[in-house]
Amino acid sequence: MRAALLAFALSTGALSTGFTAPAFAHFQELLPSADVLPEGGTVDLDLVFTHPMDGGPQMRMERPARFAMLRDGETVDLAGALVEVLAGGERAWRASVDLKTPGAAVFFVEPRPYWEPAEGKYIVHYTKVIVDSYATGEGWDAMVGLPVEIRPLTRPTGLWTGNLFTGVVTKAGAPVPFAEIEVEYVNDGTVTAPNDAFVTQVITADADGTFSYAMPRAGWWGFAALTEADATMKNPAGEDVPVEEGALIWVKATDMGGP
Repeated sequence: MRAALLAFALSTGALSTGFTAPAFAHFQELLPSADVLPEGGTVDLDLVFTHPMDGGPQMRMERPARFAMLRDGETVDLAGALVEVLAGGERAWRASVDLKTPGAAVFFVEPRPYWEPAEGKYIVHYTKVIVDSYATGEGWDAMVGLPVEIRPLTRPTGLWTGNLFTGVVTKAGAPVPFAEIEVEYVNDGTVTAPNDAFVTQVITADADGTFSYAMPRAGWWGFAALTEADATMKNPAGEDVPVEEGALIWVKATDMGGP
């Protein structure tokens, strides 16, 4: 429905005559081929800037400013592992990383600022995902130290469908009271939202920055806590505009009895 409306607006020129298309929730995806590697080995990661529940459209993603993993207290630069690919006809990135030793790897990306003219702001989504090598269940709560970041209180690996995921939104290491968190499912086309209200779920954290969400379907779920940066940036016209800083974490739910 949303995609159809946008296509209609573009084809008729309605966007230039005052028609306002429905807003799309932007999500920086950082999706591994598995959240747990029972025997260790190689994990593939896809980096796409998109609208997960709608299945697109994808946005052009420039080479990330930073792509790395935190493992055993050490940060490992993975920029050299990035390979440019196409997703939905737009630039995206892929990497393969060998996890030879046990323990959690916290993969994270700092994308370059994305100018969104429809919203009049830049978007930077600091995004992370945890992969547990050899299913140790250890190291999953290590914090990267990103400007904005979600601290998981629930282990984000090995979760069943219906499990409650709980996290804390932080900025500069401190909890963000009453932060707004957008939640979306990576839709493979098998889920049809009854209407736009079901596309992006919205949570407000409590006074301590803590939120919870029960994942109702197997697959990858993105949690995006949206904050405004302290500093502005210059848009292409040279004007000062706000910067949306998002703290994202990706969590996978698995059905009992199968993947």
